Amino acid sequence: MAVPKRKTTPMKRGMRRSADGLVAKAYVEDKDSGELRRPHHIDLKTGMYRGRQVMEPKR
Repeated sequence: MAVPKRKTTPMKRGMRRSADGLVAKAYVEDKDSGELRRPHHIDLKTGMYRGRQVMEPKR
């Protein structure tokens, strides 16, 4: 059985585990336009948020 010669330092352990925190960004389909957008974000194409017009749509 292979046995490590030296103890793994916390820095090396952290570098190895750094990718564990990466997650894919969640997207939801907008009910009105059908476009994908981030949850709890304004739809920039229509300017709508939670069924209300909150800003002028981008053209």
